[in-house]
Amino acid sequence: MDISRKDFFKKSLYSLGEAITTVTGALKEPQNEHPTIRDTADFVPAQQENMRAVARNEQCLARNCGCFACFERCKPQAITVVMGEGIRVDETRCTGCGTCEYVCPVTPKAVRLQPRK
Repeated sequence: MDISRKDFFKKSLYSLGEAITTVTGALKEPQNEHPTIRDTADFVPAQQENMRAVARNEQCLARNCGCFACFERCKPQAITVVMGEGIRVDETRCTGCGTCEYVCPVTPKAVRLQPRK
């Protein structure tokens, strides 16, 4: 059989894609139990002056440069990313809106709202 390496890989990938699309339900998006970043368009934060965000960096994906969801969505810019450590929350800037907790993709959440002391 005389086939080039490029054609071999092209045909292999094509047949793999064809097999995946024929499997029932393979192209359906799974129902998310937890909200994702794209689900936050409908989220309306409520200002809770008596609440503040607290980082739990042992679960945080930002520790390994993998996630910046809370940092990107924080409107008062109270969250900073510290490479190798995770996130830090500036308590003086935090409004307690809960957006950071809402967009956090890990379970248990790496950032939680707690009452201010």
